[in-house]
Amino acid sequence: MHAWEQIQLTVDYIEEHLSEEIKIESLANLASLSQFYYQRLFSRLVKKPVNEYIKLRRLAKASEALLDKNKRILDIALDFGFSSHETFTRSFKKAFGMTPEEYRTAPVRLNNFVKPQLLLNYTLIDENVPLIVDGIVLEVTRRKILYPQFFIGLTVEEPIYQMPGGGETGVDTLGKLWNTFRESKPIIKELKADGNELGVAYPGTREGYYRYFAGAEAVSNELVKGYTSWELPKGKYIVCSFEAEDFEHLVMDAVYKVHKYMFETWLPNHKLAAKPFTAERYASHSPDTTSMEVWILPVTLE
Repeated sequence: MHAWEQIQLTVDYIEEHLSEEIKIESLANLASLSQFYYQRLFSRLVKKPVNEYIKLRRLAKASEALLDKNKRILDIALDFGFSSHETFTRSFKKAFGMTPEEYRTAPVRLNNFVKPQLLLNYTLIDENVPLIVDGIVLEVTRRKILYPQFFIGLTVEEPIYQMPGGGETGVDTLGKLWNTFRESKPIIKELKADGNELGVAYPGTREGYYRYFAGAEAVSNELVKGYTSWELPKGKYIVCSFEAEDFEHLVMDAVYKVHKYMFETWLPNHKLAAKPFTAERYASHSPDTTSMEVWILPVTLE
């Protein structure tokens, strides 16, 4: 068994036992490693110490449970391994900048630490061959755009370390941006009927920052007051199509795993890099959407 497989065994075990006491000794035994080497290898592959990872995954699941207002906050805290209401509140506020009560009153999308699927770091799939892993189905293909495609939307700029899926917790700024755009979308006459929606991450105007565009397909590149525009240039693209169980897992879990896989495994192994933008394309940013495409304009490495 490879080292990453041993760690993945314990990651899966943690996910299934978040409501129980989890001892590092038991996890190390499951991985057939000493406690010292297990903790060292876990931190290296998961990018978080074991106990911190467990806490972050408990907070992620607790945040989902908080949306059910029939459950007492104390019960949720105890269900996910927190010793008291106070301990849970303190940990929740440190991670997300608000108390559980505040989140329950006015829910927003949160940046939670995603459960890793380490297989995606070590598996190189062929083009046009679907890969099924951890509830995600993904496939890499190539597509060609003969003419530029135009999009109208809104843009936000934030520090790279706050990028969703990057390991930091907090309020998901991009979720708020999409909500704002979705509210104004019906009044933007320049949008195509039933056109695709597009999210694009690209370099920021300051060092250590990135920009994100959230918008929908437009009939032309005409500027619209109060909005920004994005042009998807013509060219030959590498497209990773993928599906998830539901919309929340699609945009808060699957998309980050796909980005990590494409940029850390697939592209480097094909001696490719990407032009300085990545586009996320889907039919609609609605709760019914369960599939998405990541579009990458590749550059050959010498």
